[in-house]
Formats: sequence, C-alpha cells, structure tokens
Amino acid sequence: MRRRSVPLGVSLLMLQVVIVLTTVCAAGLMAAKLQSDRIRDSYKDRMLSVAESVARLPTVVEAFDAPDPAGTIQPLAQLIRNASNVTYVVVTDRTGVRYAHPDPARIGEMVSTDPSTALSGRVFVGTETGTLGTSLRAKVPIRSPDGEIIGMASVGILESQLAADLAEDLPELIGWLAAAALVGVLGAALVTQLVRKRTFKLEPAEIAQLLETRDAMLHGIREGVVALDDRERLALVNDEAVRLLGLTEDPTGRPAADVLEDGGLLDLARGVDDVADRLVLAGERVLVANRTTAKTHGRPVGVVLTLRDRTELHDALRELDGQRTVTEVLRAQAHEFTNHLHVISGLVELDRREDAVAYIERVGGAGSVTSGIIGGAMADPALAALLLAKSSTAHERGVALRLDPASTVDTRTGDDALTVLGNLLDNAVDAVSAGGTVRVLVRSDTTGVRVVVDDDGPGVERSQRGRIFTLGVSSKAPRGAHGRGIGLALVSRVVTRRSGRVEISDSELGGASFDVWLPEVVR
Repeated sequence: MRRRSVPLGVSLLMLQVVIVLTTVCAAGLMAAKLQSDRIRDSYKDRMLSVAESVARLPTVVEAFDAPDPAGTIQPLAQLIRNASNVTYVVVTDRTGVRYAHPDPARIGEMVSTDPSTALSGRVFVGTETGTLGTSLRAKVPIRSPDGEIIGMASVGILESQLAADLAEDLPELIGWLAAAALVGVLGAALVTQLVRKRTFKLEPAEIAQLLETRDAMLHGIREGVVALDDRERLALVNDEAVRLLGLTEDPTGRPAADVLEDGGLLDLARGVDDVADRLVLAGERVLVANRTTAKTHGRPVGVVLTLRDRTELHDALRELDGQRTVTEVLRAQAHEFTNHLHVISGLVELDRREDAVAYIERVGGAGSVTSGIIGGAMADPALAALLLAKSSTAHERGVALRLDPASTVDTRTGDDALTVLGNLLDNAVDAVSAGGTVRVLVRSDTTGVRVVVDDDGPGVERSQRGRIFTLGVSSKAPRGAHGRGIGLALVSRVVTRRSGRVEISDSELGGASFDVWLPEVVR
C-alpha cells in the first residue's frame, strides 16, 4: 500500500512551528542565563562594597584593640547586615576567630571556610559552603592604621536567595516568551497560507509533474519560444528556438542583448506593442516572429517571442510570385499567338505561301536563349543550372538576361555564391520593365568568387544605398503576402559571414550595379 504523503500546508506549518518553538525555548534559556548572571554580578558588587565598607569602618578597626571586640563589632555587623539585605556579615581576627556572626553562639569559633586568601592581603569573591549553607561571598582584609592586617570582613548571600530572586523574574520572562511563541505560530500559519496561495494549493509532486509537462511541451513543439523577463534576461529558450537562432547551447539566464541580434529580434522584444507575423532574420534564416507581452494579475512581467522558420516558405512564395507573373505573360502571349495564327491562316487562304513562311520566320523567335546564357562550358553545373532557370524566368517576363563574356569560372562557386547570385538576379529582374536587360558577371577561382549584376532599371538612389540591405527595406512596391526587403538582407548576411564586400553603383546599362566579392573560406 502506497504511503500517503503529508500535505504541503501541514508540513510547512509543522516545520515553522518547530522552528519557532525551538528558537523561543533557546532564547528563553539564554535570557534566563543572562538574568541569573546579572543578578549574581549585582550581588557580587553589593557584597564587595559592603565588605570593604566594614573593613574600613573606624569603629570596627578600633574595636580590635578593645578588651571585648565582639561586644562592639557584633551589633554593628547585625545593623549592616539588615541594612544591606545580605545573609551574613562576619568579622574575624587575624587567626580566623569570629568577632561577629548572624548566630551569636558561633562568636569566638574559627570560621568554617579557608580565610587565608583575605588574611594574606587579597580580596576573595566566590561561592563556598559554610555553616549557613552554600553562599556567594566576598572576603576583604581588615588593616590597622599602619597597614598591618589585623582581621577579615566576610559578607555573603545564600545561593537559595539568588535562585529565589531569579524565580521572581521568570514569570514575566515566560510571559514574553509565550507571547513571542504565539506571534511566531500565527506568523507561521500566515506564511503557510501565503505559500499555498502562491503555489495555487498544489502539492510538491503536482508542481514537479506540472513543470516536467511544461518543459516537455515547450521543448517538443516545432515552434521556437523565447521568453524574456522584465530585466531583459532570457527566462526560457526551447529546443526549436535554439536551432532557429543557430545557438550551440541553451542561453537561458543570459542577457538578451548577448544572444538576440540587434535590429531584429532584440528590437522586436524591446518594443511596446504586441506584434503578429513580422519577418525577421536570424543569421541567414528567415523567421516569422510574434511578440506578446506576458502579464501576471494585469502587471507586465516580461515578453514572449514565438518563432517559425520561413526560409523554405519564403523561397516557395517567391517562386509562386514568379509563376504568377509567368502565367500572366503566357496569357498575353496566348492572345498574341491567336492573332499570329489568324494572319498565317489568311495568308494561306490567299495562296501567298512565301509570305506566310517569311511571317513565321519573323515572329517565331530568334533561337534558344539558353545558349547565349551558358556560353562557354561552365566549370560549375549548379551555377549553370541556376543561370538557365533564371534566364527562362526572365525571358518569360520579357527581360533579357545576358552573361558577360568576361565571366570565368574555374572552380565551383559554392552555395553562398549561388544564394547571392540568385537574390541579386531576382531583384534585378523585378527592377527592370518588360524589354529590359540584366547582365551578370561571374568570376570564380581559388581566391574567391566575384558576382556583378547590372540592370537598366531605375537604379538605387544614393540616399538609400546605405540602408537597402536592412531587412524590410526595399525600393520596390510590396509584392505578395510575404513582402519585400528580404533578398538583399540575406545577401548582406552572407557577405558579412564570409568577410567579403558588396558595393552599389550606377550601371553602364543605366540602372543599378551590385558588385559582390566573397573570399575563399580558409579551412
């Protein structure tokens, strides 16, 4: 049978009550000890003062030379004892014979304790057991006018009297301790209630299970989650967010400025308003980010960012926009082709076959566009395939794509160069109108890759050239649901990672010229 665990509230209350009672008892014992020491020290000072007063009293000193010293000293000692509220005042001669004692029958007898300390000229303060019982006493030597030790004055109080004085103070002390214990128990109950309220009355096992379930869910979903607290520190980064941000370890607890890119996710997190479906770049990855302010009881406590990978989706949407454009071009060409067929049909019916053949040769096209693009054999098949695809797309949109004869490709260009070239060609084709021209120069060798793309479009204003590579910034009108301003931002990220350069200038064709240099990666 499974043993039932003690509820959290009961455990907290019992633990705090035990702590409070233990602390109060310890404090009570310490207070009682301090009070006992205070009473003892007070009596020590009083007895020492009384003993020294008796030893210096002229009447006592002069009585030592009288025929009956006890007759003079005993009444005086009794008077002093009653006035000072001590148990006894004893006076002896230099041999230890009593001249004064609370019990007159013991006058003339030797003292029951060792008088040697006081009779040797030193003061003694301590606890000893005598004829009256165990007492705290002070012994002081009595000196003659010329300084000779002639006797001893001993003043004491019973230990039972000290205990009685302490017992008189204990009820008040116990009352204060009981009040402190009561306040502590009430405080423990209040703390227990507050803790239970803060934990939503969940038991430790339930809290652990809830935390494990939350972690499993957050780290298992295929959407990145990044949570920041009110001090801009990363409170949570799930596994997908670590992957999307290109991190090698969990950055939880680090400042957001050390992990998130300035100008992208960091600016989004520092914003004021909630944002939905904003495109951001994390390295060279296109992400869709949402920002939500986290609140507890209506009070902002942090920010939650959700991230979705849109790199492949962005490429697909860009291709879809291109296909839509091609479809529109083909629809227009279909109408034009119908007109051509009507002309040919009419020439055939008029039996003007020579004119029909000439017309067909004139409107049938000027041959394959791909041969001009590929030109000489390219050493990089991936580059050739990319140029063929972009040439076909440009031709369908009425744009001529030309490969500069000065292009030389001796080695494979690599994925980075293909990414840069693809984005630059897409932007150039978008920039020019039907009938326009785009020219591309590619040079690849062992030192690196150079890509130059020229067009005869409207170009890029000089005031915009410093910010054209910023995510979301574009000189063209928005296109499609995914917007613009991503391609050149990716180009900038690739160039920065490769420690290359990119320059914008005016093209000889009349538009813009993008010149990119990617040095070879040293391995």
